[in-house]
Amino acid sequence: MAGSDVATDASSAPDTVKILIAGGFGVGKTTMVGSVSEIAPLRTEEPLTMAGLGIDDLDGIEEKRATTVALDFGRITISRDLVLYLFGTPGQQRFWFMWNDLALGALGAVVLVDVRRPESSFAAIDFFERRGIPFVVGVNGFHGEHPYPPEDIRDALAVPEHVQVLLCDARERESCRDVLIALLDQLIATAVQA
Repeated sequence: MAGSDVATDASSAPDTVKILIAGGFGVGKTTMVGSVSEIAPLRTEEPLTMAGLGIDDLDGIEEKRATTVALDFGRITISRDLVLYLFGTPGQQRFWFMWNDLALGALGAVVLVDVRRPESSFAAIDFFERRGIPFVVGVNGFHGEHPYPPEDIRDALAVPEHVQVLLCDARERESCRDVLIALLDQLIATAVQA
């Protein structure tokens, strides 16, 4: 401000890290962002309508009533010096064109998987592998159930050994936090090796 005695010290601003929360339709991305965000999350959910019949595959998620049509956004302050910005991607194929824009500047991602429909996460895994964006796989245990161990899920998804596969519950803050910490640890380890 002109005439102000207040000086802006850029070194006091925290570093920010952009993380994507991705996966197929109905895997729990909106739930994860909402459960772990320290602020009221921005959600762009709209009710499912008859217009989506034949387009949105509700097999296995018949109880789903709303869908993300743009993105979810949340924030987590790790320390005075570090803030995570979480961007949840839309899951339906008709909205995948937005993923390229959402991925700009992202340091890493969490790919959520629903073991009832693992094929719904193949596109997200492929997206991050092709772009060289580091990611971890979070296996969302719907109703708190995890019927398969992480190594079986790794094999089913053909995920490389360097990618962590973690069991989680998108409804539980601590569980989501642990997945994000695993991703941050991976990002730090990669940066140290470079």
